[in-house]
Amino acid sequence: MKTILIDIKNTIITTIVFAIICCGIYPVVVWGIGQALFNHQANGSLITGKDGNILGSELIGQPFSSDKYFNSRTSAAGTGYDASSSSGSNFGPTSKKLFDGTTKSTALAPVQPGGTPAPGPDVVDYDGLKLRLLNYCEQNGIAYQLLQDGKPIDPKAYKTDKGDYDQVKLITAFNDDAKPLTIKSSVLIPADAITASASGLDPHISPANAQLQLARVAKARNLDPAKVQELVNQYTNNPALGIIGDPGVNVLKLNLALDELAPAK
Repeated sequence: MKTILIDIKNTIITTIVFAIICCGIYPVVVWGIGQALFNHQANGSLITGKDGNILGSELIGQPFSSDKYFNSRTSAAGTGYDASSSSGSNFGPTSKKLFDGTTKSTALAPVQPGGTPAPGPDVVDYDGLKLRLLNYCEQNGIAYQLLQDGKPIDPKAYKTDKGDYDQVKLITAFNDDAKPLTIKSSVLIPADAITASASGLDPHISPANAQLQLARVAKARNLDPAKVQELVNQYTNNPALGIIGDPGVNVLKLNLALDELAPAK
């Protein structure tokens, strides 16, 4: 009996000691070292404006769509760049949905059993890589062709009366197995221009992607392309230790620098 009580006492003492070390001393030491030596990184690598307001983090992307900004990668994290819902699309390279996209009906279910559904138009459910490629080429002035059975067709067939593309009509044509619609760009488009990162939070784009957007941004801000190129070079992160990973352009920092240089109206 005496041996059991000694074992219980030792167990309790050991638990308390390790709780103090692992749950108290160790976290405080790590926190202190982080705050003292890596204060910026330990606090989220936050970017603040001149007024002290937080504009974002160097480590998390943000959506940009205006011609005056470099566009980020698409995001599948929540509604986009949601740090609490980091994720990719989980579509494989053979996924038809990934390439062709999908649509869905907005028709409402009947109120009464057997009733007629309230009509509603079809809308884009998932855009897909083909539609992203077309939109990317359109925005950045890159020549492309719409092909059906390998032959170029008139894009007007898929445009509205206002001259905009009917995206639902395009996705429907992309999914037509009998005569699928495809798109061919005149230049090689970097993968990161139309795909999301695995985390859905990546704030970087490839230098090649930035180059294809550079002329558009310079024109929208009435800037010399050479000056925009200087900023792109300045905010390009090189591979770690010179060999790990690929170069990446931090879109958020680049766009903030552009606003500082030439505020767009």
